[in-house]
Amino acid sequence: MCCFCLQVLRPGRISALTRLPSSSKMPSRMLSLTIFLILLLAFIETPSSLTSTADVRFRSAPWDPPCGLTESVEALCLLVFVADVSVKSYLVGWAQFRKNPWLLAYLAVLVVSFADWIVSLSLLCQEPLRIRRLFRPFFLMQNSSMMKKTLKCIRSSLPEMASVVLLLALHLCVFTMLGMLLFTGEKDDGQDRERLTYFRNLPEALTSLLVLLTTANNPDVMTPAYSKNRAYAFFFIVFTLIGSLFLMNLLTAIIYNQFRGYLMKSFQTSLFRRRLGARAAYEVLSSMSRRGEAHPRGVGVDPQDFLQVLQRVQLDSHQKPVIMEKVRSYGGDLLSAEEFQKLFNEFDKRVIKERPPRPEYRSPFLRSAQFLFSHRYFDYLGNLIALGNLVSISVFLVFDADVLPGDRDDFVLGILNCVFILYYVLELLLKAFALGLRGYLSYSSNVFDGLLTVVLLVLEISTLAVYRFPHPGWKPEMLGLLSLWDMARLVNMFIVFRFLRIIPSMKLMALVASTILDLIKNMRAFGGILVVVYYVFAILGISLFRGVVVAPGNGSLAPDNSSAPCGSFEQLEYWANNFDDFAAALITLWNVMVVNNWQVFLDAYRRFSGPWSKMYFVLWWLVSSVIWVNLFLALILENFLHKWDRRAHLQSLAGDPDTCCQVTVDLLFRDILEEPTEEELLERLSCHPHLRLCR
Repeated sequence: MCCFCLQVLRPGRISALTRLPSSSKMPSRMLSLTIFLILLLAFIETPSSLTSTADVRFRSAPWDPPCGLTESVEALCLLVFVADVSVKSYLVGWAQFRKNPWLLAYLAVLVVSFADWIVSLSLLCQEPLRIRRLFRPFFLMQNSSMMKKTLKCIRSSLPEMASVVLLLALHLCVFTMLGMLLFTGEKDDGQDRERLTYFRNLPEALTSLLVLLTTANNPDVMTPAYSKNRAYAFFFIVFTLIGSLFLMNLLTAIIYNQFRGYLMKSFQTSLFRRRLGARAAYEVLSSMSRRGEAHPRGVGVDPQDFLQVLQRVQLDSHQKPVIMEKVRSYGGDLLSAEEFQKLFNEFDKRVIKERPPRPEYRSPFLRSAQFLFSHRYFDYLGNLIALGNLVSISVFLVFDADVLPGDRDDFVLGILNCVFILYYVLELLLKAFALGLRGYLSYSSNVFDGLLTVVLLVLEISTLAVYRFPHPGWKPEMLGLLSLWDMARLVNMFIVFRFLRIIPSMKLMALVASTILDLIKNMRAFGGILVVVYYVFAILGISLFRGVVVAPGNGSLAPDNSSAPCGSFEQLEYWANNFDDFAAALITLWNVMVVNNWQVFLDAYRRFSGPWSKMYFVLWWLVSSVIWVNLFLALILENFLHKWDRRAHLQSLAGDPDTCCQVTVDLLFRDILEEPTEEELLERLSCHPHLRLCR
């Protein structure tokens, strides 16, 4: 639809509607590749992530690229962005360019990036800070309209989220004061030392309760005090009830409600723009029809003109034939505005796919076999066989848990795997016979099943070719790249993975799985927001904490493992969780986001770099664990409820029970959006500076 809309933005472009470039996807793909390359540079630039481990005790010296290598790639990427912003500014015009904050920010980021790039080269790549690295995620955001909508919705929801965060802060402060009054001022003997550690001073008490709010160190904080007096447990129980179970869930509810509301407004605006663009295209094409010949049948779009435009527009290979067939079905009749809009609704359907017809056999025996092997009960039998294979592997894992790999006899399991794999191959052939090869491959579950079956067959043939057929006492010496034990483990892993084929056979499980798949396909914008946040915080972390974690014995402030307190950074050997390179920073941030012992990180970096480091980790926890995770939870709820409550509606969109139809995020909310009236569209079009309505 964007191809139609762009043509009415500029004067003198009406005739260009039928001359759209056939390679319109190429610039978009090139821009996406450029964004990927410039983001990828963080793994190669100094400090490089090209080492086998991030552990500071065992990490070798990383390879640092020579000065000018990554800078040359970066310069090429920036030049592509300059071309992109130039084309966009030309298309929208200077007047609109000055009013567009994203395009203005785009230009400003490029200016800052080029200036910082020049500084880097002038200092021979020895500058302590590269500011332009912080701005690289902007190129990803500005290229995605959905990410812009998401960011706008988050910004609009910030006041409501801030109110709950302030309430959480008040909750923390009140209970910190109470904790200081309850658990300090006593004699620091051996019995109370552990209890008083968490409330030694105000910052320590605040940190302890903040981490307890995430339940990351529960019951560590509570148990020492509870051991002294039962009544102390009520303090921590009330704190957890109010903070973790009430306020945090209230924050989730607010994010879900506010974000969904602003998302609805955003989609409503997007729907209006799409309808406006479609109506503008209708007006342009109908004016061309009126200039070409006088139609006594009234005003409308000639289907032949519409077909000429469709021939030149880049569309999905499944969409174009269906839409063109529907246009031809109107014959020579002019398309009304309503009919024209109905054709545009087809653009919202991402995939329209019909199952290929099954092969027809003349023999009654073959037809009976086809019916038998295409029946769902044959799938149930295959699932039962796969379950038996999984159970057999589980039994042998239990029995061989205490046996060394060199002492195991894999004869029985090897025979069973051969039999099961032969059945899987037979099942694949029989299904292909019943459904036909194209029909078999039209089901994603069959593609998954068949691919793993072929992999298992290749692995089994390789095992038999190298180690011969299984026999009692089957313990051959290692031959080739993998030992017999490694080959058996690899086969068993693929067998376990293949068991996921049962998901489509269970309706509720299939519903959950389809929800997850739809999230993966449609929620790229929200994943992009997470990439942006990770990227920025990782670059900040490298700038702040690079080199502060030093291995014991190398000038480190940390004691060795034998003298380190239990549960500390040193005793747990968390040396790989550092900010010495980009990849290590990403993993460290992930561990903090899932609150995996994040109190250990808070304590360690406080000791290594100072108490101010807590602000960085707390801010990351707020952005990632509180805001983004709750936002993603809200989207999962909306997607799942939509599938649960509107399954019949989704089937009606396909129009055929044998048709597979996947919808976009816009169509996910389409049934609850308000369609703009014709009067609203015409009124807006009448004010357009580059379009004149001939009526």
